This record gives sequence, structure tokens and C-alpha cells, in this order.
Amino acid sequence: MVVEIAVKDDPRLLAAIDSLARQTRRPDRVLVAASPLIPDALAAQALKRQPSLRVDLVRLPGGPVDARVEAMELLTEPTTAFLDSDEVAPPEWLERVVAPIESGAAAFAGGPTRPLQPPSHPIQHYMELLERSIYEDLVPRNIAYLPLGNSAWDTRVLRGFGFDRRVTAEDHDLETRVLRAGLHGVFLPEAWVYHDKSYETSYWRWARKRYVWLYQMAMSLIKNRSLGERWREHRPRIRHPLWYVETLMKPVAFVHARLRWSRVGGPVPPGEPAPGAR
Repeated sequence: MVVEIAVKDDPRLLAAIDSLARQTRRPDRVLVAASPLIPDALAAQALKRQPSLRVDLVRLPGGPVDARVEAMELLTEPTTAFLDSDEVAPPEWLERVVAPIESGAAAFAGGPTRPLQPPSHPIQHYMELLERSIYEDLVPRNIAYLPLGNSAWDTRVLRGFGFDRRVTAEDHDLETRVLRAGLHGVFLPEAWVYHDKSYETSYWRWARKRYVWLYQMAMSLIKNRSLGERWREHRPRIRHPLWYVETLMKPVAFVHARLRWSRVGGPVPPGEPAPGAR
């Protein structure tokens, strides 16, 4: 079993690796799929941080999403789990998240996040409310919205379907195609991880990241013809001023995604490897 962590230049990577060394079910290998921008000092620390763990670090082109795509061919173990660089796993996490995969009950499974520390900034408070809504209101009804961080996969399924390079909401696109092919995903509330949002203090950075996320999700919805399903989903309003800001960004992001998709091509049939799959 391998745990993959995609990272750009995030020093929280070290805490994520530390948490994997404390697992009741230890991984056979930790694969750090790193952007070329990762500082040499951070890369060296990641490799030496936990001598009891086998840690492989590879520098791959682009950012974390690109690194995930490029790292696909390096996944050789039967089960692959994903942990984000800003997540910290409690000791029972890996044992719990891989159980449905190893038993053959599901092609993929994953759990929610909890804040690593109480929010100290309005952005952190909003992100806590947003993630709570995702894991309490959205994912239990439609597992295709499960974020890739804190998930586990049958590696044969993962490599067989692959990531579509045209759609950087790679988790939603992949999960939608897997589910439409008749395979199963499982939401595991008990397989939670801590999410460190302490770096979220810039409104400009937050707006840019949320716009990119909205644009990417719209691309996946357009590609997979899931817009009707999305509009019919009932999701409670988040009572925070930033929710209104995000709501105003959605139509702009949708038009941006529609124009972009009209240039990059049509859908990939479910079950066929996506462009860029290894």
C-alpha cells in the first residue's frame, strides 16, 4: 500500500509525513509527488524526517495536480491512498480508509476533515463551515464530490480510468466516470483527518483559489453533463459573508469554463483511459 502526497512548496508536508509514521497500519511506501518549486531543504527534510518510513520523493512538472497526473505510472502497489500536504492523519486513519478497498467492497473510499485548530481568521472560519457542508450535506448524497485528499483507491481502477489533463477538478471527474461505469465508492465518516487552514489569511489569495476551484468544478460538470444534477441538489446556505462573494463568482467561472471546454474537446467515454492517463 502506498500513500501519495502531492505538494508544491508547503512546509506542512513534514507534519503529514510525521502522522503517517504513527499509523496503526503503516504504509509500505510514502510517495511525495513534488512540484519543481519545492525547496531543496524541504525535500531533504521530507526524505530524512522519519527513518522508519520508506519515503520516495520525485520532482514532477507543474503544480500538485500536474504532479498527481505524472505520478500515476509510479503507483505499483495494489492500494493507493491520498493525503494532502496540509492534512494530518490520526493513528487509525489509514487502517480505516483502506478497509473497503482491501475487502473488495468499493473501488474507492474516503472520509471528512476536521480543523487542526480553532479558526482565528474570517477566512478560516468560512473554510471550516464550507468543508463541514461538503462532508455533511454533499458527499453523503453524492460520493462523486469526495475530495481526493483523504481517500483510498484500488490502484487498478485508478490507473485504468486515469486523470483527464483537461479537467483539473481531477477528483470529481475521475469519480464521476468510475461511478457511471458501475463501480462503487464509500464515504467513511470515521476515517477523518485534520486539515490545517492556519495559512488562510489573505482575502486575495482566498478569492483566487476559490475562483479557480469553481472554474475547475464547472469544467468537470460540463464535460460529464452533470449540470442538471448539480442544479437539482439542495445545499444549505452557508451563513457567512464570504458565501455571497463566492456566489457572485460562480456565473463568471461557469462562462469561463464553458468557453474553455469549447476549445479543448469533447467528453471521454466512461471506462476509457482519459487523456494523460498512464
